[in-house]
Amino acid sequence: MSGESQEILEARLGEIGLLKRRLLRWRAVLTYLAIGLCLTIIAATAIGPVYIPPAEIISIILHKLGLRVGGFSEPHMKIILQLRLPRILLGILVGMALSVAGAIMQGLFRNPLAGPYVLGVSSGASLGAALSITFLPAFMGVYTTPLAAFMGGLTAIILVYNIVKLCGRFTVGSLLLAGIAVNYLFSAILSIIIWTLSRDAHTILLWIMGGLWGADWLKIEVIAPIILTLILITFIFSKDLNALLLGEETAQSIGVNVKLVEKLLPILASLITSAAVSFAGAIGFIGLMMPHIMRMIVGPDHRILIPSSALAGGIFLVWADAAARCLLELPVGVITALAGTPFFIYLLRRRRP
Repeated sequence: MSGESQEILEARLGEIGLLKRRLLRWRAVLTYLAIGLCLTIIAATAIGPVYIPPAEIISIILHKLGLRVGGFSEPHMKIILQLRLPRILLGILVGMALSVAGAIMQGLFRNPLAGPYVLGVSSGASLGAALSITFLPAFMGVYTTPLAAFMGGLTAIILVYNIVKLCGRFTVGSLLLAGIAVNYLFSAILSIIIWTLSRDAHTILLWIMGGLWGADWLKIEVIAPIILTLILITFIFSKDLNALLLGEETAQSIGVNVKLVEKLLPILASLITSAAVSFAGAIGFIGLMMPHIMRMIVGPDHRILIPSSALAGGIFLVWADAAARCLLELPVGVITALAGTPFFIYLLRRRRP
């Protein structure tokens, strides 16, 4: 074997070894996050006005799954299955959704300061919720506000795309500017509603701050398939997002349909965000923090960044909600904002020239 062939063989073996180490590291990260999520579910379920031992919680969950292991009390079973566990699972789904949407937006705009609300979805959903609270309080029972919020988020993204279409040329920059314009427009209309219809102002502001109140198993059954399916579809585009990090021309040269990806991914992110916001309100900073934190740990590859951000987002929101429950039942959006503001300042300091 010639010296040149030997060098090529050694280089390929080195690449294979590097790939194996990367896969092992990715597998370890996902394993630790999955274990952390399971422990979080048990620990957060135990927290509340009535403390329930973790062993009893595990017995109740296994009993619900058809396995009879250990003993438990009926009152504790009702507290866990009817109150705490649905709220925790809703928090996991919402945290996953916002984190994945944030990862998409940060990859698409190639900016770690981007988040799931940059295209006006939050203001659109908030406006839809406010309109339902004010004018349709009992149109579809407890699902009136979530449905109106979801439709408001969809209206925002449709309006953004139509504004970009009127501009004559679709670019990521024009999409961002249109999103900012729609955000200000819907926020102004929302302010008018709150100012002129003060009787519902407290309810509207409570929804805007975000919370996991009123979680039940039916809501989980409605939102879980939507969010999990959209996250799976997003993961399929992870390689395309990786290519976009190299620049549009480079991505196009390796076979990525850049225009399609740039149009489709914001729609996916907006749908995920709308689904999350419709049941939990406008909870902020999760979609900004979690993808950035996981990017520092696992790197920019979206094949690992998307699933790790989803797990980390679920863990974070559950603990934030547990803190909110212990602090006089505060809206969880207040807790995430308190945690997110210092992190946002940290990101700005890191990006200084």
